[in-house]
Amino acid sequence: MSTAVLLTSVSCSQNETENVIDKPAFKSESGVFSIEALQAFGRVSDPQISPDKSKILYGISYESVEENKSNRDLYVMNIDGSDNHRITKTAKSENNAVWINGGDKIAFISSESGKPQVWTMNADGSNRQLASDIENGVNGFVLSPDEKHILLISNIKYGATPEDLYSDLPKATGRVITDLMYKHWDEWVTEIPHPFVADFDGVKVSNPIDIMEGEPYEAPMKPFGGVESFAWSPDSKNLIYVSRKKEGLEYAKSTNSDLFLYSLEDKTTKNLTEGMMGYDTNPIYSPDGKYVAWLSMERDGYESDKNRIFILNCENGEKIDLTSDWDYTVNSIAWNPNSQSVYFIAHHQGVTPIFSVTLEKEISTIAEGICDYGVVLPVDESTVIALKHSMLAPDEIYAINNGGETKLTSVNDDIFAQLKMPIVEKRLVPTTDGKEMTTWVIYPQDFDKSKKYPAILYCQGGPQQAVSQFWSYRWNFALMAANGYIVIAPNRRGLPGFGTEWNEQISGDYGGQNMKDYLSAVDYMKQEPYIDSDHIGATGASYGGFSVYWLAGNHDNRFAALFAHAGIFNTEAQYLETEEMWFADWDLGGAFWDKENATAQRTFSQSPHKYVDKWTAPIMISHGEYDFRILASQGMQAFNAAKLRGIPCEMVIYPDENHWILKPQNAIMWQRLFFRWFDRWLKPGEKMEDNN
Repeated sequence: MSTAVLLTSVSCSQNETENVIDKPAFKSESGVFSIEALQAFGRVSDPQISPDKSKILYGISYESVEENKSNRDLYVMNIDGSDNHRITKTAKSENNAVWINGGDKIAFISSESGKPQVWTMNADGSNRQLASDIENGVNGFVLSPDEKHILLISNIKYGATPEDLYSDLPKATGRVITDLMYKHWDEWVTEIPHPFVADFDGVKVSNPIDIMEGEPYEAPMKPFGGVESFAWSPDSKNLIYVSRKKEGLEYAKSTNSDLFLYSLEDKTTKNLTEGMMGYDTNPIYSPDGKYVAWLSMERDGYESDKNRIFILNCENGEKIDLTSDWDYTVNSIAWNPNSQSVYFIAHHQGVTPIFSVTLEKEISTIAEGICDYGVVLPVDESTVIALKHSMLAPDEIYAINNGGETKLTSVNDDIFAQLKMPIVEKRLVPTTDGKEMTTWVIYPQDFDKSKKYPAILYCQGGPQQAVSQFWSYRWNFALMAANGYIVIAPNRRGLPGFGTEWNEQISGDYGGQNMKDYLSAVDYMKQEPYIDSDHIGATGASYGGFSVYWLAGNHDNRFAALFAHAGIFNTEAQYLETEEMWFADWDLGGAFWDKENATAQRTFSQSPHKYVDKWTAPIMISHGEYDFRILASQGMQAFNAAKLRGIPCEMVIYPDENHWILKPQNAIMWQRLFFRWFDRWLKPGEKMEDNN
């Protein structure tokens, strides 16, 4: 039954026609972390330091279960966290907010007028004014340093519509497809983003020019690219943008993106990374304008290759890999104001610290703990502002100076004050090949070693995504533990943070060593007297879902129940159903019809669907119909197979969700079904009721 009361607070918006989604009133009845507490958290994002370094602008999003959506408002505080106050309270989210006019004003994106456009307002939130009127709306923007120009991201049409082909059939809906990449992640590709450069006078955006006019290529790259794909030179004369200038089959098989330098003066474009064959992303000019830093992968087709920090000397064209002697992959970068070093974030031994690298390749640790750091914003040569989270708490804003840190926001402290949270412990698990594997173990609050607890093995997706101290609103380990489970979360083979060899081992070895790693973690933990070895479950999404399906036929009775979301069940079908063929070719090894390709043949021989005859454990399946990365038919095949085999099975299909479950009511439903399923099979002595 419910352990908390959650009331969604709303108030009238400025136009009196829509409700404002506000901070909910939350009161815990039991002191136990619950689904309701998870949904009540404010989600802190996108801090921005004012030009004079005296203030921080940031956003907080809250969800309304009743309205089944979220809303983001803006807040401002002093650089030391004092005078923290809200400056917007509207029914439409304010996004991409930045300081302008020396900090006297703020520019942001809002859909208040219909499609999202650029708006401006005073620094206190007053005098909101519409600045842009772009036909297809604005997805993001970056102002030039002199604020006389603005880079706008807006969609352009891609491909032909039925009406383009046959004007006398205006109601025809058929899509005529002639090449690959006709769908991507969660959409049919009918539009792509392009960069537009426009004039800006502080009030209005005018004269927008598509700097890639006539080019059928994305900038930024979908689905995850945004404003970090663009960089203005300090003198505002040049703009760098990221694009993979390929389409169709060539696009589907390549990760070779490049940095392109566009001159505002003569309208020319130059490829800065020609011959560098992997992903090149996240360009940033040094404050003195002498260098450009960016993230670069070496190999075409390998999306999880080591991300290196490269710098380009703008005077002589020399390129230097600052992390050539460092065996880890980098997530994000920011220049030190002195232009002599670069701050960066990287997964490292199960956590995500902040590092710094000098132009002489000397690397030092700036901040580290049992946590993950997020966005890093330099204030001066010794101070940075950063987001920080862990498995037990979502993002808050921190100031970090000379190894010490100060918490600047306490958005969710009132909720945590009512709760007793679970416990996180790091274990080193021996593997079958003589190595040690960092494994996070999350115990219920008030854990008692004299009692027995059911356990859940968490199988990570990606497949190369770290099991660091991440905070998730779906795969939330603290919530699992609070429901009475011990969570086992291993950093199995194929995860970043443990060196290149560890990360790369999984490619071409699906169903191999990484599965042995999972079983090693389970076998190691079930030796503990407090683990109920007869009631262990396994769960995961995407490649984690593949893992669950594979383990279903290869677990030797270790698992009493399974839950798979958006997983690959039939690897041969997946090869031809997915859209990013570079991933399928690299990680699966190639096409299943290539009988001379030993790697591919080994991969497809390990497809989970080939072990259905050995399935014994009850399994629940979850999938979204807008998931074009791994089609919902994969989940349906697994469900049908289980039913035909007589295996206890349930399935939930979300017709309006993609690879993730994003809508608030669907997210709550997913969590309730998750615990209902595992409670049924892993807590047989208890009376089972829906978690609500």
